[in-house]
Amino acid sequence: MANRWPGGLIRKVPVTPSLSAAPGMWTLAEAAYWKKQGKWPVAPVLVDLLIVAGGGGGGGGGGGGGGAGGHLPLSAQALVIGTVYTVTVGAGGGGAGNINARGTSGNNSLLNNLSGVTATGGGGGGGHTGGQESGVNGGSGGGGTGYPGTGSGGTGISGQGFAGGSSSGGSFIGAGGGGASAVGANAVFGSGVGGAGAASSITGTSVTRAGGGGGGETNNNIIAAGGTGGGGAGGGTSSFPVAGTANTGGGGGGGGSVGGYTAAGGGSGVVIISVPTEKYTGVTTGSPTVTTSGSNTILQFNSSGSYTA
Repeated sequence: MANRWPGGLIRKVPVTPSLSAAPGMWTLAEAAYWKKQGKWPVAPVLVDLLIVAGGGGGGGGGGGGGGAGGHLPLSAQALVIGTVYTVTVGAGGGGAGNINARGTSGNNSLLNNLSGVTATGGGGGGGHTGGQESGVNGGSGGGGTGYPGTGSGGTGISGQGFAGGSSSGGSFIGAGGGGASAVGANAVFGSGVGGAGAASSITGTSVTRAGGGGGGETNNNIIAAGGTGGGGAGGGTSSFPVAGTANTGGGGGGGGSVGGYTAAGGGSGVVIISVPTEKYTGVTTGSPTVTTSGSNTILQFNSSGSYTA
């Protein structure tokens, strides 16, 4: 196909340009032609992301702490201009409702249209009899509990979190749920504390999120703390377990002997997008919190919504 470029020159029209081939491969006339056709490639917007899934719920009655939701920081992710990116913020999993039950795992958080951008929900903490003693696998694993035998911790996902602790010895004591930067503590002479979360400065201020839940116990009232970053403390003989903090992905505390041996739920997750301010469109749904840090505009989604690049 022949076309007349400005100035009367006749030139064969090249194949449709792609972004990878465009720089340095085209004359100004060719670029103007393809831009007029609406096919000249536009460079994507590079953003930084932090995606945290919902934390797992604690196991019942001396149960293991819930594992933290997966903590996934990502740099220089390419968003295509004009594309709507749906944001899903995972809810925390529920705490076990009785002494024999595991906690429910948390829900995933993600940005659609981006491959590999899913944070996995934290694993639920182990309960007691009936094969429920082991913690559940997740972004971070739930803690196990030690009755009647050994309850192993659930595994975490590399790059998102760590395993839960294990418990043995036939005692009604739960291990800590895994956190984003450390394993949950084993339950040996008392319940295990939750694994520590991870810090991120994507908003311009360092914030620690995704701590594991503390294990519960039914023999005394020595409280196992949740991991830094929103993990809830385990319950005891006179203290109720504590839920993971909302929008941190913290794991829920394992149940003690109060409240019918019930455990606490995990905290919900969060999705944070850091966009160069000069590229920020302002087109969102779901009411994210919008702030600025240096040359970037920060969108913090505490619940699901969308952003149009």
